[in-house]
Amino acid sequence: MARRAPAPPRFPRTLPRGPELWTPETSRWNEDNTDGIFACELIESYLRLTKGVQRGELVRLRMWQADVICDILRLAPGTRQRQYWTYLLLVPRKNSKSLLGAGLAIDGILDEPGAEVYSCAADKDQAKLIFGEVKAAVEMSPELDAKQGGLLKVYRDAIEYPSTGAVYRALSSEAFTKEGLNPSRVLFDELHAQPNDELWNVMNQGSDTRAQPLIIGISTFGKKTDASGEDTVCFQQYQYAKKVMKGEVDDPRYGARIYETNDRVRGFNYLDRSVWEQANPAYGDFLDPEKMAAVSRKLPEADYKTKRLNIWVTAAKLWLPEGVWEKCEDAEAEIPDGVEVCLGFDGSFNNDSTALVVVRVGEALNFDPDDPAHADLDEDERDRLAVELNAGLRRPHIDVVQAWERPKDAPPDWSVPILEVEEAIRQACRRWQVREIVCDPARWARTYQVLEEEGLPVVEFPQSPQRMVPATQRFFEGVMNHNFTQSGDPRLARHVGNAVVRNTSKGFMIFKETKGSPRKIDLAVASIIALDRACTAPEPEPTPQFFSWADL
Repeated sequence: MARRAPAPPRFPRTLPRGPELWTPETSRWNEDNTDGIFACELIESYLRLTKGVQRGELVRLRMWQADVICDILRLAPGTRQRQYWTYLLLVPRKNSKSLLGAGLAIDGILDEPGAEVYSCAADKDQAKLIFGEVKAAVEMSPELDAKQGGLLKVYRDAIEYPSTGAVYRALSSEAFTKEGLNPSRVLFDELHAQPNDELWNVMNQGSDTRAQPLIIGISTFGKKTDASGEDTVCFQQYQYAKKVMKGEVDDPRYGARIYETNDRVRGFNYLDRSVWEQANPAYGDFLDPEKMAAVSRKLPEADYKTKRLNIWVTAAKLWLPEGVWEKCEDAEAEIPDGVEVCLGFDGSFNNDSTALVVVRVGEALNFDPDDPAHADLDEDERDRLAVELNAGLRRPHIDVVQAWERPKDAPPDWSVPILEVEEAIRQACRRWQVREIVCDPARWARTYQVLEEEGLPVVEFPQSPQRMVPATQRFFEGVMNHNFTQSGDPRLARHVGNAVVRNTSKGFMIFKETKGSPRKIDLAVASIIALDRACTAPEPEPTPQFFSWADL
């Protein structure tokens, strides 16, 4: 009888990567050292790609993907019991986390009679995305979908294996029941986004009666600390995994695969393509380097580091790379009277500042291919701008109308001159054709009501993550890709430079460095919301409807 090769080490020094396809014959994994062979064959036999041009085609696992699955389902030496009860998989976006999660969820449903499989997310929207991915994979497989004669019945919020009573559901940290859960397998999607460790602890403690429980945290990196200043649950698990890997903690029931970028080297530059492969096992395969390069010009530095390179960041990071704001400056550009604009307003009464900015809708594109000011643009950027110029496309332009900041020698009872602010808004509306006055409804409700009663076009823009995250992203992309110009106003430059980004459940948005910081950001906030609305096509006027009396 041929002797089986030993299982790969628990924590290999070099993690597998690359486009090589998985085959059982060339793998060191076998049915004596892992339950993952069945899971890999299940995925390749029944799961189909749910997105992209290859949608509907059966999945072909890479060797590194199969290695992760086999390691997660590794058997303890000399037994038929699985090695791990908890597993941490940290890998950047676009490296098939959703595919691996869906495959492990379906494998979990088939794992034992009465299995309870859960995928956990930070909020309801993310939980729906996870469930939708698994649901789509099942419904696209005739062998799995009961409606097509397969094994699994799909419901609105659950997937069931009727012959064994096994079930799969998605939970969020916003709404879950601690009572009655007996999970056999749990997949935590984007563990870094969990607001605290409550759900993690509940799910880890709820499977004591299961013979082979398995909790899998699948995530990118994120911020190290939460809103309270404590380590996030993801960073806690990362630190613990590192101790297990180094032998500082003896925990045979804890496994991990961590793909990360080493940023602790002299001269490290996160935009250097030579470092991108470290954390991305699919780099150069289905993760296109050119698309990563395009993303690097769109995401804030902290966002790109955490989500695409697996580099931990603190709760707050500087927002814009050095020098990029200045490259958008066009001091010669003006906003003539009478043109269409959006006004952005962000205000407070006393300890902060109040800002009013203007964004021209459709500033003429100011690009001369022979202008030395554009000499530092790469060839692709120059070509793109040249095409836009020839097509007659136009870019917005941002300028400061007025700003009110608390003077350094101001008395304790200083406050923003409200009537002066209101009059400045009226004068701006007389000067330009104002499409919208974009403002946060908090604190200035009386002023907005007065202006609305005068017939001015006030539009509320609450500074919630749902609104500010995409608006901040659009502004950042605009800066990085020179999609708008700015006047060079030193107050605006200072406020933009003062802004830091923090990760919220919806993504990155800007904040002051601390709540009571004297470093103001109101002009930056006003510019973000005004630019967002200026780049959003206005809703068309409703078409009048006429009815004949006979139809009524």
